[in-house]
Order: sequence, then C-alpha cells, then structure tokens
Amino acid sequence: MSIVQPLGQGVSLSAEAARPPVRATGSWRPGPLWLALPGGLFLLVFLLFPSLKILLLSIMNSQGEFTFAAFARFFGPSVYQRVLLNTFAIAIQTTAICLVLGYPVAYWLSSLSKKAQQILSLFVLLSFWSSALVKNFSWLILLGRDGIVEQALRAIGIDVANLLFNRGVVVFAMSHTLLPLAVVTMLPVMNQIDRRLTMAASTLGADRAHVFWRIFFTQSMRGVAAGGLLVFISALGFFITPSLLGSPREMMLGQLIIMQINELQNWQLGSALAVVLVVTALLSCVIYDLIFGLSSLAGSEDRQSGYRHRLLRKIGLGIVNAVATLAAAPVSAYDRSLARILKPGLLPIYACLVIAVLLVPILAIVPMSFTSGQFLSFPPQGFSLKWYEAYLESPLWINATVRSFGIGFVVACATCFLGTLAALGMARSRSRAAGGVFLLFLLPMIVPSIVIAMALFYLAAQVSLVATNTGIALGHIVISMPMVFVILLTTFRGHDWALDNAAATLGANRFQVLMRITLPSIRNGLAAAFVIGFLTSFEELTIALFMGGGIKSTLPKQLWDDILLQVSPTLAAASTVVTAVVIVLFAALQLVRPRARAA
Repeated sequence: MSIVQPLGQGVSLSAEAARPPVRATGSWRPGPLWLALPGGLFLLVFLLFPSLKILLLSIMNSQGEFTFAAFARFFGPSVYQRVLLNTFAIAIQTTAICLVLGYPVAYWLSSLSKKAQQILSLFVLLSFWSSALVKNFSWLILLGRDGIVEQALRAIGIDVANLLFNRGVVVFAMSHTLLPLAVVTMLPVMNQIDRRLTMAASTLGADRAHVFWRIFFTQSMRGVAAGGLLVFISALGFFITPSLLGSPREMMLGQLIIMQINELQNWQLGSALAVVLVVTALLSCVIYDLIFGLSSLAGSEDRQSGYRHRLLRKIGLGIVNAVATLAAAPVSAYDRSLARILKPGLLPIYACLVIAVLLVPILAIVPMSFTSGQFLSFPPQGFSLKWYEAYLESPLWINATVRSFGIGFVVACATCFLGTLAALGMARSRSRAAGGVFLLFLLPMIVPSIVIAMALFYLAAQVSLVATNTGIALGHIVISMPMVFVILLTTFRGHDWALDNAAATLGANRFQVLMRITLPSIRNGLAAAFVIGFLTSFEELTIALFMGGGIKSTLPKQLWDDILLQVSPTLAAASTVVTAVVIVLFAALQLVRPRARAA
C-alpha cells in the first residue's frame, strides 16, 4: 500500500518510489530518464543556483573579499547564539511531542479496517492541509486574555496569568501544526507490517508488551524516524508560530532571517543564518541515511540492513527489550483490571481526543467570522454578515484572493507538466542516475522554505522579478514540485505497462500510446497532483512574503499583514474563505484519489 493513499496525495513519499521499475515485456520504452530534464533544469536554476549564491554571500563582504565575519558574529557570544539554541530546542521539543503523541494515533488507525481507517484519516488530513497561518491565528483568539480556554481553566480552579507569548504555547502550537505530518508519515509504514507476526508471537506465549515493543515497534521504526526527520526539518524553518504566539525570548532563525533581509538589509548575516539552517537540515538527512538509509524515507526496505550498522541495531534492540520488560507488568495489570471495565479502551478514546483537538482551531474560526461585535472573541457576539461584506468590498482582499487563485492554477499546471515528465522518465528508467534525480526533486522538502524564499528573492532582484506574479509563481512551483512529483511517480509505478506494450504492438505510435493509454489510466493521479499543487500554492506564505516585495499580496500574505497590523473580524472572514477552499478541494481530492491496488 502506498504512503500516498492514507496521506491523501500529500507531502510524503511513495512506498514504491525507490523500488526498481519492472521491465516491460515489449520493446516500447516510453520514459527515458531525460524526460526529467525540464524539471531538473528548473530546480537547478531556481533552487540550487540561488542557494549557492546565498552560500557565497555569507562568506563575502561588500568589497567582494572572502571573510567568515558573519559566521564569527553569529556563533560568538551574542543574541544570535541564543536564537540558535532556541531554534534547536524548540525544533527538538516539537519533534519529540509530535512523535510521542502521534504514534498512538497512527497505531490505532493502522489497527482499523480499511474503510474505517480511511474515514477517520480524513480528519487528520484535513488538519494537515489546513493553513498553519489560519490555525495559529485561531489559537491567538482562543488562548487570548479572557478567552474561552482561560475561562475554562479558571472554572476548574486553575488560575493562569497569560497563556500567550511564552515558550510553552509556541511549542504547543508548532506541535499542533506538525502532528498530522508525523501521523501521516508513520501510518503507511504501520499498514505494511504483517500482523500475522504479532499473532504468531502471542500464540507462542509472548505477553502483549513484548509483542508490541519487540515486533511491531521495531518494524515501525522506519516510519517513526522518517516522521521525526520531516517534522524536525519543518520545525527548523518555522517563523509564523513564534512570531504570532511567542515573545522575543522565543525568536527562531526563520524570524531572524526575515529581520536581517527585509528590515536591516544585512544580506551577509542573513545568508550566514540561511547556511546554518541548510547545513542543519542536510546533516539531519545524512545521519538518517547512515542509520536507516534514505531509501527507507521513500518507504522501501533497505536491502542491506534495517539499520546500517550492527552495533546500532544491537543497542536499539537492547533498549527495546528493556522497555518491553519494564512495560510488561503494568500492561498485564491493566489487562486484568481496567481493560475489562472500559469497553472502548483507552487508545480509541485518546486517539479520538487528539483528532478532535487537531480540528478545534479550524472549526472555531468559522463562527468567529459571523460575529456582530467589533472585536474577535469566542464564542462570538451575536450574528452578522458585515465582515464578509467588508471582505468582499475591500479591493485589497479581493485582489489578493484573485491573485492566489490565479497563481495557484498556474502553479498546479506547471508542476503537473514538469512532474509528469520526470515521473514518467523515472518510472521507466533503470539508470543509476535515477537516485540522484529522485533526490533532486525531493530537495525542496529538505531545504527549509525560508531559505528557498530568500535565495529566490536574491535571484529575482537581479532579473526584476520581485513584486511580480511571475516571481511568486516560480517560487511556488519550487515548493510544490516534490509533492506533485511523488504523487505522479507513485501513480506511474502502479500503472500496468503491459497495456502500453499491447497498444504499441497493435501499431500505435508513442504519442498515441501516451495520450490514449498511459495518461487516461493515471487521470486520477493527475487530478490529485493538480489539487495538491494548487493547495500548496494557495496556502503558501513564505515565498509571497519575500517575492511579493510588499506590493503583490496573495491571500495568506494579506492575512499575515493584517494580523500584524490590526486584528479585526475581517481576518476571520478571510480565514474562513481559505478554510472553505481547502475543504472543498480536499473533498475533491478524496473523490479523485487513486485507488489502492490489491495486495
């Protein structure tokens, strides 16, 4: 089963993406690797080249002389060192919380029937695809002074001075945003585990704790590690949550980069910060590769070893055995007592509670947009449509909305075209270069988006693309490329190439086979890729923040500006529009989702 199915064609990797293609039985070979050349060149020009320019900027002064003064200033005894420590600490805390809280949810979902799992996974996926900006704005209201959360805590006797603007709320909101990513990354790996192994262990006398820790948990470690890697890399570049919900004490590198570039125009120090972020992300991938192998990030087994090093494997198994032994007694006590009383069980209750919390900020923003008051609060005061009228009558909001739809459509078309060519070429290629191409197309997922935005901004400034729709669209294509590519690659892997060979044998040329056999058979995957490309662009803020130049605003950028300048109910109305678009397209995504092949 592909990781794309439970993910809803999302930001994860295909379970089959790294597997070698099956050689067709005929002579027609429609997809040589050179088909990936257009997409590869695009990423070289708009991702690798500007990123290398940023590296050079970090070690060159205004006179063109090589110097490491920016790095010395950053790593010296200054406020920058505290920001670096904040970034790592918050990213590590967020990753740990997402894995600890998300693992039981993924485990429970994996134990359900296929139909029940798909239904309940929709709620996790809805939270996954909902705008992080909208969710954080909603938390800003819910956790505000005299907000509903503070009132509820006081009602049960807990007196809190202020829930906002501290480390705790930043870590909570970031964990809330990234928890669905951890769940949808771990779930497909858990679905691939053969449950007959656990049944066999139980039949041979192993207790429930040892069965789980020594069999299920060890086989799910690929998913845990992949989820941790993606969450950690995503958390490193976060700036929305600490900017809205944190204080200057919680400043992270992403915020510092924006300040150095947009406010202070200090490109050398800003570039040095970007290099630190990229190096950290790449080191995380290198460590992951040494332990698990990057092929496992794509959902495939490492042929050489589950872990690359036997010593690490022995240490890991020793820890797992110790945990299993320690957990055996309390689990057995629970089975003999509470398990007989609690019919639903604690795990389903916990999982449903977590899913409900994931949906809280998404659902709360809708009633707030209908308030009749002048200020946002939950529950809202009265009922009125005046804030939707204000939204519809505002040229700023309407222009930003139209621009987001237009750019999103262009991005979806462009990424589908480039992704289809690259995926078709990779699906039919046995070249050793395929691994490098695969990594190149995944690179925008590894490099933090704040660094991509900064690098593109520097390139665009030299060719007059700042403050243009074209510049924003180019950045969105880079950001959207890996997700669209993985969806299409997985879809092509599932295509029956014998149909193409049969058509070629009957006299069809390559173009006819492509248009009448290949593309029609993957139309659901193409539709899913189009929707994901559009959604990624429609909700993207970081690129628009840089490339818009303060003149061209997309809907997320306009939301960001108004949140910083004035928090009015018009924001809630605009946020509801964003949420409605996501829900409608998400529903369409489920309708066109490629069906899983029979095992």
